Amino acid sequence: QVQLVESGGGLVQAGGSLRLSCAASGRTLSNYVMGWFRQAPGKEREFVAGIRWSDGTTNYADSVKGRFTISRDNAKNTVALQMNSLKPEDTATYYCAARVGSTMRPVPRTRYDYWGQGTQVTVSS
Repeated sequence: QVQLVESGGGLVQAGGSLRLSCAASGRTLSNYVMGWFRQAPGKEREFVAGIRWSDGTTNYADSVKGRFTISRDNAKNTVALQMNSLKPEDTATYYCAARVGSTMRPVPRTRYDYWGQGTQVTVSS
């Protein structure tokens, strides 16, 4: 079992920045891919960014490329999502997730084995 706990959400004005953190416990993550997803009211949960724990390879949704950065800290077993130039359309509940494997090709969210409880991000215009 892997436990994931997100933190760092909040209210920010458009153009501002927030940093989300996901603390992982329960297992070593060397064989996992970590992801950030988000879900706005009335919308499907969507992929935002992913990182392969073993080598730090990353990928991003087109909507956040150049604005968001995903990273991991091996010593602290955490995954961060640095969000810059935030827009009102980034408003959502953000979830951290983990899946066993190594592919960085897009996979259905059902392939993710573990999920955090989510943290709210609200961007005001």
